[in-house]
Amino acid sequence: MRKQLWIFSSTAALAVVLQAFVGGAALAHHPEITAEAVCDIATGNVVINYTATAWEGTGDPASRENPMIDILINGVFVTTGAFVASDFSFSGSEPKPSGSGPGDSVTVTAVAVGVWGNLGEPGGSASTAVVLPSEDCAGAGLGRFTGGGHQLRVDGVRVTRGLTIHCDLLLSNNLEVNWSGNQFHMTEHLTTVECSDDPDITQAPPDAPLDTLRGVGAGRYNGADGYTIEFTLVDAGEPGREDMAALLIYETADPSNVVLNVPLQLLDGGNLQAHEDQPHR
Repeated sequence: MRKQLWIFSSTAALAVVLQAFVGGAALAHHPEITAEAVCDIATGNVVINYTATAWEGTGDPASRENPMIDILINGVFVTTGAFVASDFSFSGSEPKPSGSGPGDSVTVTAVAVGVWGNLGEPGGSASTAVVLPSEDCAGAGLGRFTGGGHQLRVDGVRVTRGLTIHCDLLLSNNLEVNWSGNQFHMTEHLTTVECSDDPDITQAPPDAPLDTLRGVGAGRYNGADGYTIEFTLVDAGEPGREDMAALLIYETADPSNVVLNVPLQLLDGGNLQAHEDQPHR
């Protein structure tokens, strides 16, 4: 027994007749696509991150054949990829289209190349729309944080820190934390960094393109390598009484081995200051 399933492609006006067999053969293969537009802090540019994934009616992984897929952005070909086992998907990143700007909608399309599966049917296509960030992200890449002073006491322990942190992965950084005779010193380059400007936070003076910085970096604890720090810094204006920070330091190979945990809280002393990043000028 067999039946016909009619599916209309989002990019074609013609119906494709797909054969479905009761014996367990694949119904059909069609791409799916997800995408998001994000700021690449390392470059200060907007990029489109996407993931294309295979689909077929039976869900039988053995019937999938790693077909080739073209990726188009606003109808313009940008690259070709192939599905990879075991989830039969592939991902990539492309710069935003030339001429597009903040708040614009961008269409990302996955188009099957050639024939998919054992039925000899074309694979079709799928599209999704993403909206570019409402503000140019280049400004965040120009920001940096400086600061010093101590946190609230944590379990009776006074924590001090000094820092210069940039909103990218290019320039060297400095972050040192001291408490109860212990010391953590971050190596000069961050692992990840995210800078943002919360409209509900009054950061100035001086004016800066960010008020919040979140980062992850590797470093040495009491002179021993193999430790990670996760931190959040918030500049809420002068003289610093509303500034906040969080610090988490743990053994990289064993994250359950936490050597310092300071939850996000108001500073008890010192100051955090957001700036334009002069070295990029």
